[in-house]
Amino acid sequence: MSIAADVGVALGEFRLDARMSVEAGSVLALVGPNGSGKTTLLRTISGLQPIDRGTIRIAELVVDDPAADRFVPPERRSVGVVFQDYLLFPHLTARDNAAFALRVRGVARSHARRRADEWLDRLGVGSRRDAKPATLSGGQAQRVALARALAFSPDVLLLDEPLAAMDAGARDEIRRDLRHHLRDYPGAAIVVSHDPVDAAVLADHIAILDHGQLVQTGTVGEVLAHPCSRYVAELVGVNLFEGIGVDHDVELVGGGRVVVAEPVRGTVFVVVDPRAVMLSLDSPQGSARNSWLLHVNEIESIGERARVRLLGAVSLVAEVTSAAVAELDLHEGRPVWAAVKATEVRVSPR
Repeated sequence: MSIAADVGVALGEFRLDARMSVEAGSVLALVGPNGSGKTTLLRTISGLQPIDRGTIRIAELVVDDPAADRFVPPERRSVGVVFQDYLLFPHLTARDNAAFALRVRGVARSHARRRADEWLDRLGVGSRRDAKPATLSGGQAQRVALARALAFSPDVLLLDEPLAAMDAGARDEIRRDLRHHLRDYPGAAIVVSHDPVDAAVLADHIAILDHGQLVQTGTVGEVLAHPCSRYVAELVGVNLFEGIGVDHDVELVGGGRVVVAEPVRGTVFVVVDPRAVMLSLDSPQGSARNSWLLHVNEIESIGERARVRLLGAVSLVAEVTSAAVAELDLHEGRPVWAAVKATEVRVSPR
């Protein structure tokens, strides 16, 4: 029930050239900016986009190999897909939408409906089984789409920005539910997202896709701790700096200095988790050995927390509670002290 894909696709001037694998029981977050090829890669695995070169293997079955003139159509692949906009059929009830994948595979109507009801109940929308999509909330529609993808027990589950259409309140709830079901899912799963929070919560591994190329892969912990570039660092939500280390000091490229706990020497990357950044209106008096007077550039709410982008001698992102934003009266242009303990700074050789 694993995925092994070596994919080459040319679509106009865009080219996707990526090699990846996902083991059974694992969840891979595919992260990247708009236009990087994330959805195209999912379409090749599902069979909606034939590849120009390479091979795609699901479990032990080769489903696409142009050199061998082999192509297995989507309906014959054991792949469940949840699209970004869910693509529920408006004229069908939630039950019949959830049963659809079974029906097109030749399963009898009565059995397909029973399986659909089981999954709708498991996902908490059984009471809405007779409702049409137009009457469902975004969260309910997402659950119906997920039931449709899981009802026929696919070997592979592909989720394309499954939380993108959610409002902030529903997003947190659906993310928790989705994490629970993905942990119980025995097959290989890929979750496409541009949100590092989704990636960190839902996945075991992260793959960063940029301009059709995989630029970094690893466990969530590895990528968060050792992003390979500033772009990847910003994408996965950590602060990354490059500098020259001498003993406990790192002079940053572009200006500024960071004190680190262990002596270093030479060119290094410095990583600071946004949650390790403490904010205050007065100059810090505690044990933090790094402090800078910065100003607020942007505030982004994430559920009960907020990411605060700060500019100044050392520009970085802090993640604090929404209560802290209100207490400090944070807003664009507000001067604020940012402090980070030396022990919270991670250093990697360049």
